[in-house]
Amino acid sequence: MTPTTKQAGEATVREERRTGQAISHGVLLAVCCLLSYKIITVLLTVSRFVPRDDELLGGMWAVVATIFVFRYSCEESMRAALSRTSATLLSFALCLVYLLVFPFRVWGLVVLIAVGAIVLDLIGRSEDMITACITTAVVLVVAGISPEHAWKQPILRLIDTVVGIVVGIAGGWITPKLSRLIPNQSTVLRHAHKVSIRSSV
Repeated sequence: MTPTTKQAGEATVREERRTGQAISHGVLLAVCCLLSYKIITVLLTVSRFVPRDDELLGGMWAVVATIFVFRYSCEESMRAALSRTSATLLSFALCLVYLLVFPFRVWGLVVLIAVGAIVLDLIGRSEDMITACITTAVVLVVAGISPEHAWKQPILRLIDTVVGIVVGIAGGWITPKLSRLIPNQSTVLRHAHKVSIRSSV
């Protein structure tokens, strides 16, 4: 096997392995999203605690949490889960206190976003600021769309988030094990080299 042929073979193997990993990662992410959506919608349907619109919203929220947490390893997923959890807990606590006292108002939305951003910055979690502010905005706007029992929204979205995070972590745990099923570069190259030797004899 000439150097040029060997280099071309190595490049092909790397590309094929990369493609295989990308496909397996994407498929597993889709399966995890489906699982989290089904789990939360079934739970909400069985509980008969919320109307149909909230069931769909819960499914969407769980899927978003799964996408946010799903990574290439369990360790990476755990770090993402910590970030998601800290931002979510602060946001939901602020929203719950606010909605127990006041209805949705734009000034309330602005104040809670500012408070959440300031608190996270002061405690050294500024990287969670975007997630917390987005969560606050969505929860309050949804509460404004469905003002009846608006205080339930932070609690429901917390449940959705927990389900999504758990499924995302499980996906991160499975990902490296799935990657091991894809032949590594050295194994494939050794096989290709043996085949080349046999064909040249």
